[in-house]
Amino acid sequence: MRTETRRTRVVCPRLPDKRGNVRRLFACGRIRGHFHGVGTVNVRDISEAIEEFAPRELAYEWDRCGLAIGDPEWEVNRVMLALTVTPACAEAARRRRVHLIVSHHPPIWEPLKALRMDDPHTRMCLELAGARIACYAAHTNLDVAPNGVNDALADALGLVERKRLFVEQGLQIKLVTFVPATHLASVREAICEAGAGLIGNYSHCSFSAPGTGTFRPNELANPAAGERLALNEENECRLEALVPRHHLHGVIKALLRAHPYEEVAYDVVPLENLDRNTGLGVSGELPCSMPLGKWARRVRSALGAGHVRMVGDPATPVRTVAVIAGAGASRIGDIPGGIDALVTGDIGYHDALHAQEKGLSLIDAGHAATERIILPVLARFLKKRFKTLNVSTWDEPECFHVVPIKG
Repeated sequence: MRTETRRTRVVCPRLPDKRGNVRRLFACGRIRGHFHGVGTVNVRDISEAIEEFAPRELAYEWDRCGLAIGDPEWEVNRVMLALTVTPACAEAARRRRVHLIVSHHPPIWEPLKALRMDDPHTRMCLELAGARIACYAAHTNLDVAPNGVNDALADALGLVERKRLFVEQGLQIKLVTFVPATHLASVREAICEAGAGLIGNYSHCSFSAPGTGTFRPNELANPAAGERLALNEENECRLEALVPRHHLHGVIKALLRAHPYEEVAYDVVPLENLDRNTGLGVSGELPCSMPLGKWARRVRSALGAGHVRMVGDPATPVRTVAVIAGAGASRIGDIPGGIDALVTGDIGYHDALHAQEKGLSLIDAGHAATERIILPVLARFLKKRFKTLNVSTWDEPECFHVVPIKG
Protein backbone atom coordinates (compact mmCIF):
# COMPACT_ATOMS: atom_id res chain seq x y z
CA MET A 1 0.00 0.00 0.00
CA ARG A 2 1.36 3.39 -0.96
CA THR A 3 1.32 6.13 1.63
CA GLU A 4 1.97 9.82 1.18
CA THR A 5 3.86 11.91 3.69
CA ARG A 6 2.86 15.56 3.89
CA ARG A 7 5.14 18.30 5.13
CA THR A 8 2.96 20.52 7.28
CA ARG A 9 4.14 23.95 8.31
CA VAL A 10 3.88 24.22 12.08
CA VAL A 11 3.56 27.49 13.97
CA CYS A 12 6.14 27.06 16.68
CA PRO A 13 7.68 29.03 19.52
CA ARG A 14 11.04 30.72 19.43
CA LEU A 15 13.20 29.85 22.43
CA PRO A 16 16.62 31.25 23.30
CA ASP A 17 19.58 28.91 23.28
CA LYS A 18 22.17 28.83 26.06
CA ARG A 19 23.90 31.90 24.59
CA GLY A 20 20.67 33.86 24.46
CA ASN A 21 20.20 33.56 20.70
CA VAL A 22 16.59 33.14 19.66
CA ARG A 23 15.95 30.25 17.31
CA ARG A 24 13.03 28.20 16.09
CA LEU A 25 13.07 24.70 17.56
CA PHE A 26 10.90 23.08 14.93
CA ALA A 27 9.21 24.08 11.70
CA CYS A 28 7.81 22.62 8.50
CA GLY A 29 7.29 19.26 10.18
CA ARG A 30 10.99 18.88 11.04
CA ILE A 31 11.78 18.63 14.72
CA ARG A 32 15.36 19.15 15.76
CA GLY A 33 16.60 17.62 12.54
CA HIS A 34 14.30 14.58 12.49
CA PHE A 35 10.90 14.07 10.95
CA HIS A 36 7.82 12.52 12.50
CA GLY A 37 6.42 10.59 9.56
CA VAL A 38 3.09 8.91 9.14
CA GLY A 39 2.63 6.23 11.83
CA THR A 40 -0.04 4.13 13.46
CA VAL A 41 1.02 4.57 17.09
CA ASN A 42 0.61 7.73 19.13
CA VAL A 43 1.29 8.82 22.70
CA ARG A 44 -2.25 7.90 23.75
CA ASP A 45 -1.86 4.32 22.49
CA ILE A 46 1.31 3.78 24.50
CA SER A 47 -0.12 5.50 27.58
CA GLU A 48 -3.18 3.25 27.51
CA ALA A 49 -1.02 0.15 27.10
CA ILE A 50 1.12 1.09 30.10
CA GLU A 51 -2.01 1.76 32.12
CA GLU A 52 -3.17 -1.77 31.37
CA PHE A 53 0.13 -2.99 32.84
CA ALA A 54 0.01 -0.55 35.79
CA PRO A 55 -3.44 1.08 36.08
CA ARG A 56 -3.36 4.74 37.11
CA GLU A 57 -6.11 4.04 39.63
CA LEU A 58 -3.49 2.22 41.72
CA ALA A 59 -1.35 5.35 42.14
CA TYR A 60 -1.32 7.14 45.47
CA GLU A 61 -3.39 10.32 45.65
CA TRP A 62 -0.34 12.57 45.98
CA ASP A 63 1.38 11.16 42.91
CA ARG A 64 2.00 12.91 39.58
CA CYS A 65 1.87 9.97 37.18
CA GLY A 66 0.57 10.21 33.63
CA LEU A 67 1.40 12.41 30.66
CA ALA A 68 3.42 15.40 31.91
CA ILE A 69 4.75 16.84 28.65
CA GLY A 70 3.31 16.65 25.16
CA ASP A 71 0.13 15.84 23.31
CA PRO A 72 -1.70 12.47 23.44
CA GLU A 73 -2.10 12.62 19.65
CA TRP A 74 1.61 13.00 18.81
CA GLU A 75 2.84 10.12 16.67
CA VAL A 76 5.46 7.83 18.16
CA ASN A 77 8.00 5.62 16.42
CA ARG A 78 10.78 5.65 19.02
CA VAL A 79 10.42 5.36 22.79
CA MET A 80 13.11 5.68 25.43
CA LEU A 81 12.62 4.25 28.92
CA ALA A 82 14.29 5.99 31.85
CA LEU A 83 14.21 6.02 35.62
CA THR A 84 14.36 9.83 35.83
CA VAL A 85 14.14 12.56 33.18
CA THR A 86 17.35 14.53 33.73
CA PRO A 87 19.05 17.00 31.36
CA ALA A 88 21.41 14.19 30.32
CA CYS A 89 18.42 11.92 29.66
CA ALA A 90 16.71 14.66 27.62
CA GLU A 91 19.85 15.20 25.54
CA ALA A 92 20.09 11.45 24.89
CA ALA A 93 16.45 11.48 23.76
CA ARG A 94 17.21 14.23 21.26
CA ARG A 95 20.28 12.37 19.97
CA ARG A 96 18.28 9.19 19.52
CA ARG A 97 15.43 11.10 17.83
CA VAL A 98 13.01 9.79 20.42
CA HIS A 99 9.35 10.81 20.33
CA LEU A 100 8.37 9.68 23.83
CA ILE A 101 10.21 9.23 27.13
CA VAL A 102 8.53 6.82 29.54
CA SER A 103 9.97 7.37 33.01
CA HIS A 104 9.33 5.98 36.46
CA HIS A 105 9.75 9.30 38.26
CA PRO A 106 7.44 12.13 37.14
CA PRO A 107 9.42 14.85 35.33
CA ILE A 108 7.32 17.60 36.92
CA TRP A 109 6.77 17.15 40.65
CA GLU A 110 6.33 20.54 42.25
CA PRO A 111 3.92 22.83 40.37
CA LEU A 112 5.76 25.19 38.03
CA LYS A 113 5.33 28.77 39.23
CA ALA A 114 7.18 30.36 36.33
CA LEU A 115 8.43 29.35 32.87
CA ARG A 116 11.94 30.74 33.14
CA MET A 117 14.70 29.65 30.81
CA ASP A 118 17.36 30.36 33.44
CA ASP A 119 15.98 27.52 35.59
CA PRO A 120 17.64 24.28 34.36
CA HIS A 121 14.69 21.99 35.06
CA THR A 122 12.07 24.32 33.58
CA ARG A 123 14.28 24.88 30.54
CA MET A 124 14.60 21.11 30.06
CA CYS A 125 10.81 20.67 30.13
CA LEU A 126 10.25 23.54 27.68
CA GLU A 127 12.88 22.26 25.27
CA LEU A 128 11.40 18.76 25.36
CA ALA A 129 7.98 20.21 24.54
CA GLY A 130 9.50 22.37 21.80
CA ALA A 131 11.20 19.34 20.31
CA ARG A 132 7.90 17.43 20.45
CA ILE A 133 9.32 14.83 22.82
CA ALA A 134 6.50 13.72 25.10
CA CYS A 135 7.10 12.52 28.67
CA TYR A 136 4.91 9.99 30.45
CA ALA A 137 5.48 8.69 34.00
CA ALA A 138 4.31 5.49 35.70
CA HIS A 139 5.27 5.93 39.35
CA THR A 140 3.47 4.56 42.43
CA ASN A 141 1.02 2.68 40.23
CA LEU A 142 4.01 0.76 38.87
CA ASP A 143 5.32 0.25 42.42
CA VAL A 144 2.17 -1.50 43.67
CA ALA A 145 0.95 -3.21 40.49
CA PRO A 146 1.28 -6.98 40.05
CA ASN A 147 4.46 -7.68 38.05
CA GLY A 148 5.61 -4.12 38.74
CA VAL A 149 8.80 -2.70 40.23
CA ASN A 150 8.82 -4.75 43.42
CA ASP A 151 8.12 -8.01 41.62
CA ALA A 152 10.97 -7.24 39.22
CA LEU A 153 13.24 -6.62 42.22
CA ALA A 154 12.15 -9.89 43.84
CA ASP A 155 12.78 -11.69 40.53
CA ALA A 156 16.28 -10.23 40.28
CA LEU A 157 17.08 -11.38 43.82
CA GLY A 158 15.68 -14.88 43.30
CA LEU A 159 13.04 -14.82 46.05
CA VAL A 160 10.65 -17.77 46.24
CA GLU A 161 7.37 -18.36 48.12
CA ARG A 162 6.51 -14.72 47.57
CA LYS A 163 3.59 -12.60 48.76
CA ARG A 164 2.69 -8.93 49.03
CA LEU A 165 4.32 -7.16 51.94
CA PHE A 166 1.60 -4.51 52.33
CA VAL A 167 -1.67 -5.36 50.62
CA GLU A 168 -4.04 -2.62 49.52
CA GLN A 169 -7.56 -2.21 50.91
CA GLY A 170 -10.70 -1.00 49.17
CA LEU A 171 -9.58 -1.86 45.64
CA GLN A 172 -12.18 -4.57 45.05
CA ILE A 173 -15.73 -4.16 43.73
CA LYS A 174 -18.52 -6.73 43.66
CA LEU A 175 -20.48 -6.61 40.41
CA VAL A 176 -23.97 -8.10 40.58
CA THR A 177 -26.15 -8.45 37.49
CA PHE A 178 -29.23 -10.37 36.40
CA VAL A 179 -29.11 -12.39 33.20
CA PRO A 180 -31.57 -14.57 31.27
CA ALA A 181 -30.64 -18.19 31.93
CA THR A 182 -30.07 -18.68 28.20
CA HIS A 183 -27.27 -16.07 28.22
CA LEU A 184 -25.63 -16.83 31.58
CA ALA A 185 -22.56 -18.59 30.16
CA SER A 186 -21.82 -15.99 27.48
CA VAL A 187 -22.21 -13.00 29.82
CA ARG A 188 -20.10 -14.67 32.51
CA GLU A 189 -17.35 -15.37 29.98
CA ALA A 190 -17.46 -11.78 28.72
CA ILE A 191 -17.03 -10.14 32.12
CA CYS A 192 -14.34 -12.59 33.22
CA GLU A 193 -12.35 -12.04 30.05
CA ALA A 194 -12.54 -8.30 30.79
CA GLY A 195 -10.98 -8.75 34.24
CA ALA A 196 -13.73 -9.89 36.62
CA GLY A 197 -13.51 -12.99 38.79
CA LEU A 198 -9.81 -12.96 39.72
CA ILE A 199 -9.05 -14.27 43.22
CA GLY A 200 -5.41 -15.05 43.92
CA ASN A 201 -4.24 -17.77 41.54
CA TYR A 202 -7.79 -18.42 40.28
CA SER A 203 -9.57 -16.72 37.40
CA HIS A 204 -13.21 -16.82 36.21
CA CYS A 205 -14.50 -16.98 39.81
CA SER A 206 -18.22 -16.17 40.03
CA PHE A 207 -21.47 -17.18 41.68
CA SER A 208 -24.91 -17.57 40.12
CA ALA A 209 -28.35 -18.49 41.39
CA PRO A 210 -31.70 -18.84 39.57
CA GLY A 211 -34.63 -16.51 40.14
CA THR A 212 -37.44 -14.61 38.46
CA GLY A 213 -37.09 -11.17 36.95
CA THR A 214 -40.07 -8.90 36.30
CA PHE A 215 -40.42 -5.83 34.08
CA ARG A 216 -43.09 -3.83 32.21
CA PRO A 217 -41.76 -2.20 29.00
CA ASN A 218 -43.38 1.09 28.00
CA GLU A 219 -44.51 1.95 24.47
CA LEU A 220 -41.04 3.25 23.50
CA ALA A 221 -39.14 0.19 24.69
CA ASN A 222 -37.67 -2.47 22.44
CA PRO A 223 -37.64 -5.52 24.75
CA ALA A 224 -35.56 -8.58 23.94
CA ALA A 225 -38.24 -10.66 25.67
CA GLY A 226 -41.86 -10.08 26.67
CA GLU A 227 -44.39 -7.55 25.40
CA ARG A 228 -44.78 -3.79 25.67
CA LEU A 229 -47.18 -2.48 28.34
CA ALA A 230 -47.45 -5.93 29.91
CA LEU A 231 -45.86 -7.25 33.10
CA ASN A 232 -43.38 -9.92 32.09
CA GLU A 233 -41.73 -12.62 34.17
CA GLU A 234 -38.48 -14.14 32.95
CA ASN A 235 -36.29 -16.98 34.18
CA GLU A 236 -33.10 -15.15 35.12
CA CYS A 237 -29.94 -15.81 37.08
CA ARG A 238 -28.23 -13.56 39.58
CA LEU A 239 -24.56 -13.41 38.54
CA GLU A 240 -21.90 -11.86 40.75
CA ALA A 241 -18.13 -11.62 40.65
CA LEU A 242 -15.30 -9.60 42.18
CA VAL A 243 -13.80 -6.90 39.99
CA PRO A 244 -10.56 -4.99 40.65
CA ARG A 245 -11.47 -1.30 40.80
CA HIS A 246 -9.18 -0.46 37.88
CA HIS A 247 -10.96 -3.01 35.65
CA LEU A 248 -14.50 -1.89 36.51
CA HIS A 249 -15.04 0.36 33.48
CA GLY A 250 -13.93 -2.33 31.03
CA VAL A 251 -15.95 -5.04 32.76
CA ILE A 252 -19.15 -2.97 32.64
CA LYS A 253 -18.57 -2.26 28.94
CA ALA A 254 -18.18 -6.00 28.35
CA LEU A 255 -21.35 -6.69 30.35
CA LEU A 256 -23.40 -4.21 28.32
CA ARG A 257 -22.12 -5.64 25.03
CA ALA A 258 -22.86 -9.25 25.96
CA HIS A 259 -26.18 -8.81 27.77
CA PRO A 260 -29.27 -9.26 25.54
CA TYR A 261 -31.47 -6.73 27.36
CA GLU A 262 -31.98 -3.14 26.22
CA GLU A 263 -31.70 -1.93 29.83
CA VAL A 264 -29.23 -3.96 31.89
CA ALA A 265 -29.75 -4.12 35.65
CA TYR A 266 -26.52 -4.30 37.63
CA ASP A 267 -25.17 -3.28 41.05
CA VAL A 268 -21.67 -1.99 41.81
CA VAL A 269 -20.86 -2.72 45.46
CA PRO A 270 -17.64 -1.28 46.99
CA LEU A 271 -15.84 -3.72 49.27
CA GLU A 272 -13.23 -3.34 51.99
CA ASN A 273 -11.59 -6.67 51.14
CA LEU A 274 -7.82 -6.79 50.92
CA ASP A 275 -6.43 -7.27 47.42
CA ARG A 276 -3.67 -9.86 47.81
CA ASN A 277 -2.36 -9.23 44.30
CA THR A 278 -1.70 -5.51 44.73
CA GLY A 279 0.39 -3.52 47.18
CA LEU A 280 3.77 -2.11 48.08
CA GLY A 281 6.72 -4.42 48.58
CA VAL A 282 7.22 -8.17 48.36
CA SER A 283 8.34 -10.71 50.94
CA GLY A 284 9.79 -14.10 50.17
CA GLU A 285 12.35 -16.74 50.98
CA LEU A 286 15.90 -17.28 49.86
CA PRO A 287 16.49 -20.76 48.41
CA CYS A 288 18.84 -21.36 51.35
CA SER A 289 19.87 -19.45 54.45
CA MET A 290 23.09 -17.43 54.26
CA PRO A 291 24.96 -14.87 56.37
CA LEU A 292 23.89 -11.25 55.99
CA GLY A 293 27.30 -10.24 54.64
CA LYS A 294 27.14 -12.85 51.89
CA TRP A 295 23.57 -11.85 51.04
CA ALA A 296 24.61 -8.20 50.77
CA ARG A 297 27.27 -9.14 48.22
CA ARG A 298 24.69 -11.18 46.29
CA VAL A 299 22.34 -8.18 46.20
CA ARG A 300 25.09 -5.89 44.94
CA SER A 301 25.98 -8.33 42.16
CA ALA A 302 22.38 -9.08 41.15
CA LEU A 303 21.46 -5.40 40.85
CA GLY A 304 24.74 -4.18 39.40
CA ALA A 305 24.93 -1.62 42.19
CA GLY A 306 28.07 0.45 42.61
CA HIS A 307 27.93 -0.28 46.33
CA VAL A 308 25.53 -1.37 49.07
CA ARG A 309 25.27 -0.37 52.72
CA MET A 310 24.43 -2.91 55.39
CA VAL A 311 22.86 -2.56 58.84
CA GLY A 312 23.35 -5.61 61.03
CA ASP A 313 25.91 -8.23 62.00
CA PRO A 314 27.45 -9.72 58.82
CA ALA A 315 27.23 -13.17 60.42
CA THR A 316 23.47 -12.95 61.08
CA PRO A 317 21.64 -15.73 59.20
CA VAL A 318 19.15 -14.50 56.60
CA ARG A 319 16.36 -16.57 55.05
CA THR A 320 13.15 -14.49 54.93
CA VAL A 321 13.58 -11.23 53.02
CA ALA A 322 11.40 -8.22 52.22
CA VAL A 323 12.02 -5.82 49.34
CA ILE A 324 10.71 -2.28 48.81
CA ALA A 325 12.11 -0.70 45.68
CA GLY A 326 13.20 2.93 45.84
CA ALA A 327 12.79 4.61 49.21
CA GLY A 328 11.25 2.17 51.69
CA ALA A 329 12.73 3.43 54.94
CA SER A 330 9.46 5.04 56.03
CA ARG A 331 7.86 1.58 56.26
CA ILE A 332 10.50 0.02 58.53
CA GLY A 333 8.17 0.34 61.52
CA ASP A 334 5.46 -1.58 59.62
CA ILE A 335 7.62 -4.55 58.61
CA PRO A 336 5.98 -7.64 60.16
CA GLY A 337 7.81 -10.00 62.48
CA GLY A 338 9.62 -12.93 60.94
CA ILE A 339 11.41 -10.84 58.29
CA ASP A 340 15.18 -11.22 58.65
CA ALA A 341 16.28 -8.46 56.28
CA LEU A 342 14.85 -5.62 54.19
CA VAL A 343 16.35 -4.60 50.84
CA THR A 344 15.52 -1.02 49.88
CA GLY A 345 17.17 2.37 49.27
CA ASP A 346 17.61 5.82 50.80
CA ILE A 347 18.12 4.61 54.38
CA GLY A 348 18.95 7.39 56.84
CA TYR A 349 20.73 7.36 60.18
CA HIS A 350 17.58 7.25 62.31
CA ASP A 351 16.07 4.63 60.00
CA ALA A 352 19.06 2.39 60.72
CA LEU A 353 18.69 2.88 64.48
CA HIS A 354 14.98 2.07 64.24
CA ALA A 355 15.73 -1.16 62.37
CA GLN A 356 18.32 -2.18 64.96
CA GLU A 357 15.73 -1.69 67.71
CA LYS A 358 13.38 -4.03 65.81
CA GLY A 359 16.11 -6.60 65.22
CA LEU A 360 15.73 -6.09 61.46
CA SER A 361 18.78 -6.21 59.20
CA LEU A 362 18.93 -3.73 56.31
CA ILE A 363 20.60 -3.63 52.92
CA ASP A 364 20.56 -0.24 51.24
CA ALA A 365 21.24 -0.98 47.57
CA GLY A 366 20.35 2.54 46.47
CA HIS A 367 17.21 4.14 45.11
CA ALA A 368 18.17 3.80 41.46
CA ALA A 369 19.56 0.26 41.61
CA THR A 370 16.41 -1.14 43.23
CA GLU A 371 14.08 0.51 40.69
CA ARG A 372 15.85 0.47 37.34
CA ILE A 373 15.32 -3.29 37.00
CA ILE A 374 11.76 -2.51 35.87
CA LEU A 375 12.99 -0.88 32.65
CA PRO A 376 13.80 -4.14 30.79
CA VAL A 377 10.40 -5.50 31.89
CA LEU A 378 8.62 -2.48 30.40
CA ALA A 379 10.75 -2.69 27.27
CA ARG A 380 9.69 -6.30 26.66
CA PHE A 381 6.05 -5.39 27.28
CA LEU A 382 6.07 -2.51 24.78
CA LYS A 383 7.97 -4.46 22.12
CA LYS A 384 5.45 -7.28 22.38
CA ARG A 385 2.48 -4.90 22.21
CA PHE A 386 3.81 -2.65 19.41
CA LYS A 387 5.78 -4.77 16.96
CA THR A 388 7.21 -1.88 14.93
CA LEU A 389 8.05 0.38 17.88
CA ASN A 390 11.72 1.15 18.49
CA VAL A 391 12.30 0.88 22.26
CA SER A 392 15.55 1.81 23.98
CA THR A 393 16.64 2.35 27.59
CA TRP A 394 18.55 5.22 29.15
CA ASP A 395 21.12 3.93 31.66
CA GLU A 396 21.29 6.64 34.29
CA PRO A 397 24.84 7.27 35.56
CA GLU A 398 25.44 6.47 39.23
CA CYS A 399 24.91 9.55 41.42
CA PHE A 400 26.95 8.39 44.38
CA HIS A 401 30.55 7.26 44.47
CA VAL A 402 32.27 5.60 47.40
CA VAL A 403 35.81 6.78 48.11
CA PRO A 404 37.79 3.91 49.68
CA ILE A 405 40.18 4.89 52.44
CA LYS A 406 43.38 2.91 52.64
CA GLY A 407 44.87 2.89 56.11
